[in-house]
Amino acid sequence: MTWWQVSAVANAVIMAAYMAISIAIGRALWRSGQWRKNRLGLATTAIFFTCGVHHGWHTVHLLLPDHAMHTLTGHHMSGDGAMPGMDMGGGEAGGGPDPDRAEGNPMRLAFNDPRTTAWDILTATAAVWYWTLRSRFPALVRGAAVFEDLKLRQAAEQTLRESEERYRGIVDTTSEGVALLDQEGRIGYANAQLADLVGRGGPELLTVDLVDLVVAEDRSKIIDGLARVRRDGTHRVEVGLCHAGGRPVSAQVALTARAGAIGEAEGVLAMVADVTDQKIAEAQLRQAQRLDAVGQLAGGVAHDFNNLLTVIDGYAEMLLTQADGPARADLSAIRSAADRAAGLTRQLLAFSRHQTAKPRAVDLNELVGGIEEMLRRLIREDVHLMVHADATPATVWADHGQLEQVIVNLAVNGRDAMPDGGWLTIATDHVIIDSADAARLGLSPGGHVVLSVTDTGHGMPPQVQARAFEPFFTTKDNKGTGLGLSTAYGIIRQAGGHITVDSAPGAGSTFRVYLAAVAAVADQRQADPSAERPAGGDETILLVEDDPAVRELTERILTAAGYRTLVAANGQEAIDLTRRHPTIDLLVTDVIMPGMNGRQVADRLTGIIPRLPVVFTSAHTHGILDERIEEAAVAFLDKPFTAATLTRTIRETLGRRVPSRRP
Repeated sequence: MTWWQVSAVANAVIMAAYMAISIAIGRALWRSGQWRKNRLGLATTAIFFTCGVHHGWHTVHLLLPDHAMHTLTGHHMSGDGAMPGMDMGGGEAGGGPDPDRAEGNPMRLAFNDPRTTAWDILTATAAVWYWTLRSRFPALVRGAAVFEDLKLRQAAEQTLRESEERYRGIVDTTSEGVALLDQEGRIGYANAQLADLVGRGGPELLTVDLVDLVVAEDRSKIIDGLARVRRDGTHRVEVGLCHAGGRPVSAQVALTARAGAIGEAEGVLAMVADVTDQKIAEAQLRQAQRLDAVGQLAGGVAHDFNNLLTVIDGYAEMLLTQADGPARADLSAIRSAADRAAGLTRQLLAFSRHQTAKPRAVDLNELVGGIEEMLRRLIREDVHLMVHADATPATVWADHGQLEQVIVNLAVNGRDAMPDGGWLTIATDHVIIDSADAARLGLSPGGHVVLSVTDTGHGMPPQVQARAFEPFFTTKDNKGTGLGLSTAYGIIRQAGGHITVDSAPGAGSTFRVYLAAVAAVADQRQADPSAERPAGGDETILLVEDDPAVRELTERILTAAGYRTLVAANGQEAIDLTRRHPTIDLLVTDVIMPGMNGRQVADRLTGIIPRLPVVFTSAHTHGILDERIEEAAVAFLDKPFTAATLTRTIRETLGRRVPSRRP
């Protein structure tokens, strides 16, 4: 092969490389939308294209025959192949051509130089080497990114940095924990909030799987959730987290699949929200609803039971005045049992918040101090009692006797929790409850008095704490009624407060009673009236009672006391009797009755007889009567009542009536 043929092949290779490179870059510019705005890319494409055309032109000159060359150049060749005026060689003038040097084509003389041919071969080798790099560096021949405008690149990088900073700021300031997981669930990134949720350092989280942060019983939920998110894209699950400090943490984990730059599955984004307070509030709500339901049942049972006790104790009291010898002892035993049963129903009513209370301003400091000696006698000698009263008055609005019962019940519960002795601490304090805590505790925001009773006993596991205030629930092996804490719960809720328990096995228990603080007022306690014989009279009394046995007993008591008695079984009968007997002096009516209740009966009858004195009787009022009856000639009598308490209440109410009641 001659030199000019080698040179032609080299130029053809260079041309092919240049043209391929210019086409690749131009196509990349077109596809990326940079055809008009990327000047560097266009200039590079133009350079490679013109170089390819140039080397193509050289190839054509070297390969075309003489007549084609004559057509392309427009020059006339002599018979020996030389152009006019061109010296084809170093011979004499007019001598023949040198076939070894020119081979009949004068245009090839310019390329028929070994040095030029060697340079063409070197350039072609470089072009082939450049082209072979496309497999390792595809951007060299396929991507326009190599030639993009530096200002555009800087602007894009700045936008990317700002976007990254913005999203990092969101991730770092969000209240939720954030974790980036790979396909196997390993944590590649975790923010500070997630580290706080589990009580660990941020770098420590990068060495564990997400499932390792979940309590053992919930790990299957996370494993199933990761499998579902790979299939469905998203999944939400609630689990418990393993906190380094051992405290329980409930979390809601939202899992979302992450895609890579070209759409391939890259991993999972986990958003972890702390729902511990929400779960506690939901558990408290369920407990309150359960206790309220049981309380409604307890209140209904206590109401009916008190009617029976009224009859039992009433007849036993009547017979006791007529009996002698052993019969009196038997009747006294019946009355004693009835009294104990009445105490049991009072506890049920206190739990159900239906017990009739007489609230007033009570200083808890004075109350605790007043019953301290009694508490010391109540607890064993191996239980040491400590009382810490706040320096300022701890005044609340509640029933004095009921608060005493609460403190006694809590003290007895603490004593029983320390079979081997210990410390029982009773303290009062003032706290300010904000809106969040008020909503959680069911209280009003503001100042409250806290009464705390703490023991150093065996404590309670969570499942026992959840049922601590349920009636008849006890852990004392049939040694307790299970009504102590439930009674305290009912009394405090009826007073508008709240009671909580904080306990752990082996760490003792603390019961906290929250009651709204009120301004201190003068002591309103009244002496208990002494026991009296039935007080008689000759007034006309209208008795309204739906229970036949109670109605019959009450009628006998009133008749025996000298009163003229009219009896009605319901509200409509009472209205009819009043219209026929407008000289009625007092109304005695049960509160809870089918159809028309006692309050409605009283309202109807006072419309017929203005300012008619009224004595309401009931085991509980279901909110039908106000806690404080403000009318002068209106009274309330708890069931079960005795003949003495009934007649005494009637005399006191008649004494407060307005003399000008009738025209």
